[in-house]
Amino acid sequence: MAANKEEPGIVDSIASEGELEEALAVLAGSDPENCSYSRGYVKRQAVFVCSTCTHNAAEPAGVCLACANKCHDGHDIFELYTKRNFRCDCGNSKFGEFKCQLIPDKDEQNIRNQYNHNFSGCYCTCDRPYPDSDDQSIDEMIQCVICEDWLHSRHLGCNAVDPDELQEMICETCMNKFPPLWMYAAHFAVPPVISVSQPEEEVEVDVEEGAEKEETSPSRDEELSASVEQTKQEEAANRSFPCKRSHEEMTGSDAKATTKTDVCRLKELQAKGLERQRQGAVFWPYSWRSKLCTCMSCKKLYVAAEVQFLMDLSDTILAYENKGMDQPFGQHPLMALTNSMDRVQQLEVIYGFNELTTSITAFLEQCVAEGKTVTVEAVHQFFEELRARKRRRTNVEYQ
Repeated sequence: MAANKEEPGIVDSIASEGELEEALAVLAGSDPENCSYSRGYVKRQAVFVCSTCTHNAAEPAGVCLACANKCHDGHDIFELYTKRNFRCDCGNSKFGEFKCQLIPDKDEQNIRNQYNHNFSGCYCTCDRPYPDSDDQSIDEMIQCVICEDWLHSRHLGCNAVDPDELQEMICETCMNKFPPLWMYAAHFAVPPVISVSQPEEEVEVDVEEGAEKEETSPSRDEELSASVEQTKQEEAANRSFPCKRSHEEMTGSDAKATTKTDVCRLKELQAKGLERQRQGAVFWPYSWRSKLCTCMSCKKLYVAAEVQFLMDLSDTILAYENKGMDQPFGQHPLMALTNSMDRVQQLEVIYGFNELTTSITAFLEQCVAEGKTVTVEAVHQFFEELRARKRRRTNVEYQ
């Protein structure tokens, strides 16, 4: 999502060519022709919600890219970007009499799927829709890499990093669900910019026992002195970790930097005594996962907290996008058409791509079959029809 709103009812982020390619890479990483159900719980894929077919908020459901194109063409659909370990729900018991056209016989429920309020069109800790017609502020939404919810930057509890250098973000709630992350954050994450009146007590995590030990709170003078020293150490530690994401960091070369299984990196970090206040979301450079300890004790902690995917470098959005960009997507007629579009039309490509992947191909084939020249008027009419579909879909989300 990661887009700003300028007017209610319109997704109005100005998309550069690079942003457009990255958004389309989200699609290229998923199969547009075959239902992902047959592949089980896919590591990461684009997921959509059909408001036409699913009305019960108590039974959320998501469909894959292929089903959004083939089974729900013309329906009111909105995107959820990507979800991990998800199996397509299209045509199961949540859809009533509706059957999937690609794989008609499916289990009634996908019991391992994880759902949140995103499937009802709501996001963030404020539980608001996106776009939000009642919210006139311009604010960016950023996805947590653990819970995969989208949060407004103003609700992160800290200052967000430069949008041009968006990194992996973990919200405060998820940080507290797995406390060892705070120790890694003190050494590897972006230094915090948080305004607080009184810090809370720090909690030390015992790796072997998994128990939390309370520490005695220092005096006010000691707190201020420690805070200054902590900031200096954090800045020094982070200079060696670039903010810009790179292909090498997440897809192989940095994997060699993972810790040895016979030495606990977390204990080594704890011994250094560097602490970070446990408040606000945390932004991480794209190389941070390779710094996590993978000793047996730590692996048990990851599994117990259900965050074992943090040890998988290919789990990241960057790795998924790189997979999509490796496809011959630049030769697709969709990309060729975007060169002549204005910015608003490019946004329609990004947020209306489920219609585009099918409709634009049919449009071009019809022009060729009838020997017609693709005129500006015809293209404008085509995109006006797409905008009309988008408006209908948005109206359903608000109801």
